[in-house]
Formats: sequence, structure tokens, C-alpha cells
Amino acid sequence: MEYQVSDYKKGQPRWCPGCGDHFFLASLHKAMAEVGVAPHEMAVISGIGCSSRLPYYVNTYAMQTIHGRAAAIATGAKVTNPNLTVWQVSGDGDGLAIGGNHFIHAMRRNIDINMILLNNRIYGLTKGQYSPTSPRGFVSKSSPYGTVEDPFRPAELCFGARGHFFARSVANDGAHTVEMLKAAYKHKGAAVCEILQNCVIFNDGCYNPVYTKAGRKQNAIYVEHGKPLVFGENDEYGLMQDGFGLKVVKIGENGVTLDDILVHDAHCEDNTLQLKLAMMDNEHGFPIALGVIRDVEAPTYNDAVHEQIQQVSEQKKYHNFAELLETNDTWEVA
Repeated sequence: MEYQVSDYKKGQPRWCPGCGDHFFLASLHKAMAEVGVAPHEMAVISGIGCSSRLPYYVNTYAMQTIHGRAAAIATGAKVTNPNLTVWQVSGDGDGLAIGGNHFIHAMRRNIDINMILLNNRIYGLTKGQYSPTSPRGFVSKSSPYGTVEDPFRPAELCFGARGHFFARSVANDGAHTVEMLKAAYKHKGAAVCEILQNCVIFNDGCYNPVYTKAGRKQNAIYVEHGKPLVFGENDEYGLMQDGFGLKVVKIGENGVTLDDILVHDAHCEDNTLQLKLAMMDNEHGFPIALGVIRDVEAPTYNDAVHEQIQQVSEQKKYHNFAELLETNDTWEVA
């Protein structure tokens, strides 16, 4: 059966006008339709926060859970319903603060769920406190003189937890976000998609360098497996390896040709260069990497659990409670 975007829509979204959640929701609806999984074979699970209202606006199985526990609930849903497609949606506060432990262990176990991290570097629902991804020195209601902490960088956390899939997109870059969501769905295992989005009320402009098409041309690089790592208005810049790091070069200058430019390998098990790509930022003279940065196959926890159950069951003399009772000595009481 062919599904339409309308088949996945539900309710009237209640977010601030211009919020990145509106953009992302539209992309999720479209990705769901293009993936073609029936609404009753999907579940969207969230925690607490502005973005965590999203389950109310999808016509699938859905559940808004408690703060930071979305990954735990999503894990249980997937393990007990292995044929269910599970989308877990969290903000940077919900997913990386109180939910940080569940985030890293879901990746370590490689649960086959799609983990969406909507990162606006702020707590929006509770009115503007700094979050685990807010930069050092960030002034907010809970840090009026600036934070004295260094932030989590989601990619670094994902890679450190032995994550096998990491992608990044900008919320208002709809077509690209749809492709990232579809790639996450196709990946068998824990798939993390970091979505960069402005909070128009409490942290507007935090991603301004890449929040327009023109800005992305200058300040971002779209990475694609098997393609050269080039960027710029006319793809005139590229990335080359520089010792253990990367450097930006201009093609055609100092003898640099397209053949000298690195080719992206998202499937390489050694994540050294993938992590270098994921950690680039404008402040250090690099473009921000958008796209599927890492996509490596590995055994999943949910498959391993069911395989283990099957193996153990085959070795047992009993397969249900009634048979269990009959395996031992029995007595008849007159």
C-alpha cells in the first residue's frame, strides 16, 4: 500500500511560530510516507520538553514518557516488538542531561531505534536555562554571568559510546532532513540524527551561519559516502588530511587538484576521520559537516536477545509453563 504524508499527520502543533520543531515535524511526516511503513507499525516515543510534544502530532503509536527516559522506553518497545519501527525524539536537555545515561547505553547496546536529537542548545519548555550543549560563557536565566562549563558535543558522545550511525542536518533544510531520516531508518541499529535548530524565543540565531541556504553554501559541507569532501559556492574548497587532522584547501591553488581531496567513507569501521568531520566547526575555520557521517553495520541488541531466547528454548525440555510443571515429579492428592 502507498501512503501519503496526510496518513501520518495528527492534531494541531502547538509550538512558537518559527520554531524548528515545526520544520522537523514536516520532514518526519514526509520521511514516514516515503519509507512506506504503515502507521500502525510505527511508534514515536519522547521524553519531556518542547520537542517532546511531537508524539501528539503523528498518527502512529505514540507515547510521551517522563523526563530523560525516552530511550529506555523506546528500547523496551523495540525489544518486545521487533517488527516495530521506533522513532525516539528528544531535545538536548531531555536527551543529554537526565537522559544522558540512557542515550549512551542505547548506542553501546546498538538497539535498532532511530534516535532524533533536536539540539537548540537551551531548555525551552522551562523558559531559557542553559543545557548540556550550551557553549561555555553562555548567558541564560540559570547562568546570568555566563556558564563555566564546557558542553557536550553530541557527535563526540555518540562516537565515544561506540555508536555506529551518526548524521546531522539543519531543521529548516527540509529535503536534506528527510534524506537523513530515511538513512536512519535503513540503518539496522541505533541511528542518531542531530538536528540543528534555533529556539526563536530563548536562543534565536544560535545556528545562523547555517540556517539559510546561502549560509550553508559558505559555512557547511554536505558529506556523502564515496564523494569528495568539497564545499563553497562553486565547490572550490575541499578537505585534505593534515597529519592526524584535517585542513581546508582551495582547489587550483598551490597545485591542489580534486584528486588530492579526501573522499568520504561513512562505512569505515575506524572512526578516526569520521569523528574529525563530525567535530569541525566554524570557529576553528572549518565548515560544519551535514549528512551521514558514520554508517557501519554491527549486531543489534534486539536481534541478539531474540536469538539467545531461541537457542536456549531449543535446548530446554519445556517451552511453556504447563510443560515446565510436568518436567519434575508430580503427586496426585486424594
